[in-house]
Amino acid sequence: MIMFYKSKPSMEGLNPVKIIREALAETLVYYYPYAGRLIEWPDNKFMVDCTAEGVVFVEADASVGIDQLGDTVQPPCPYPELLVSDVPGSDGMIGCPLMLVQVTRFKCGGFVLAIRFNHVISDALGSLQFVTTMSEMAKGAPTPSILPVWKRELLTARNPPHVTHAHPEYEVEGKSIIPSSLNDKNLVRRTFSFGPKEIKTIRKNLPAEVRSASRFDLITACLWRSHTRAIQFDPDDDVRIMCMVNVGGKNCLDLPSGYYGNAIICPAKVSKAKILCESPLSYAIKLVKEARRQATPDYSRSTIDFIATKERPKLTSPWNFLVSDTSKVGFDEVDFGWGNPIYGGTMYGGTLHYMVYARYRNQKGEDVMVVPMTLPGAVMERFEDELRILLCDLMKNSSSLSPIMVPSKL
Repeated sequence: MIMFYKSKPSMEGLNPVKIIREALAETLVYYYPYAGRLIEWPDNKFMVDCTAEGVVFVEADASVGIDQLGDTVQPPCPYPELLVSDVPGSDGMIGCPLMLVQVTRFKCGGFVLAIRFNHVISDALGSLQFVTTMSEMAKGAPTPSILPVWKRELLTARNPPHVTHAHPEYEVEGKSIIPSSLNDKNLVRRTFSFGPKEIKTIRKNLPAEVRSASRFDLITACLWRSHTRAIQFDPDDDVRIMCMVNVGGKNCLDLPSGYYGNAIICPAKVSKAKILCESPLSYAIKLVKEARRQATPDYSRSTIDFIATKERPKLTSPWNFLVSDTSKVGFDEVDFGWGNPIYGGTMYGGTLHYMVYARYRNQKGEDVMVVPMTLPGAVMERFEDELRILLCDLMKNSSSLSPIMVPSKL
C-alpha cells in the first residue's frame, strides 16, 4: 500500500517522519498483534506470538519534487525498491516482522508513505482500519475512533465441517496442459485505464439486459475475455472468473465493527475457454455478476469449512482470472494532516493471474479505474490487440468513440 502526499503550507516545518513514526507506535498499542511474530503450529496453522518486537520503520529522502513523478504515482510503481526498502529479514513469513513502514520526504515538502502488510493478519479493509488509526493518532486523537477487534474464532470452521456448495475457485486443473504462451518468463507490466467516457460508451452499446451492470462488471468482463483469448487456452479448458468479496458486512457474516482480520472469499464461475472467447461480451458480464452474487452467508461458511478440509488450497492457477477491486477501499482518503493523498492504494497491482483495481483522479478531475497487468511479452501484445478489437467492436456504432487510455509501458 502506498500514499503520495503534496506539501501543505499549514504543515510547513513539521516533519512527517517524526509524526508518522510516533503515530505508528501509538497505533501498535491497540493493534499489538502486529508487533509480534508468526509461528506455525501443527496442521499448518499460523498463530501470532505477541512478542512486542515491533515493526520495521525506514526513513528516506528524495532529491526531487513530488510533482516531477507525474502519472507514475499510479500503479504499478516503476521504482518500488526506492519507496519500500529491502531490509534484510523483513519480508519472510515465520519469525519475521509483520509490517514495514517507510516514509520518504521529497524536497518540495511532500512525502510518500509506503506500508508492506503481512496479508495473513489483515485484508485491505483491515489494513485501512490500521492506517486510519495512525492518521487519527497523528492528528492528536487520544484513542482510535474504531477500536480493533481480534476474535479470529468468528471465522473458524464448524465442527464437523459442513460444505454445502461446490467451490470451483479451489479446483485444480488436472487434465489440461499449461499453455506454452505462459512459459516465457520475460514478464512485462502495463497499466490500462478506464475513465467515465469509456465506461459510458461501452455500456450504451450493450444489450439492455446487461446495460445496468456495474463499472466493475464491465471492466472485468472485458479484461477476462481478452486475457483468455491472448493466452490461447485449449478450447475445451475450463477457465474461471473469481472476484474477491469482503463478507464481513451486515449483509453477510455481520462481523463486529473493528474486526480487522481477513474476511475475503473468492467465488467463481466457470466457462469453457472456447465459449467465453466466441460469445458476446454480455456472456462474460453475466458470469462476473453471478460470481459476485454467490457471496452469501451460507456460501461464505461453506468456503470456510471447505478450506478446513484441505491443506491451504491454492487460488491462483493459469486458468483462474482473480480480481480484487480496491478502488473504493479508501486509502486515497487517509489524511495525516497534509490532506488526502494524490494517490492512495495498491503499489504493484497484482501478479500474472491476480489483478488489483485501483482508483486514480486524472488531470481532468475524473475518477479513473486503473488496472495494472502483468503478462509475458508476447501475451501482453496479444492482450492489447484483443482489448482494442473488443472495444472498437463495441463502439463502432457510437458517435462518442473514445479509445482506451494506455499509459507508459514502465
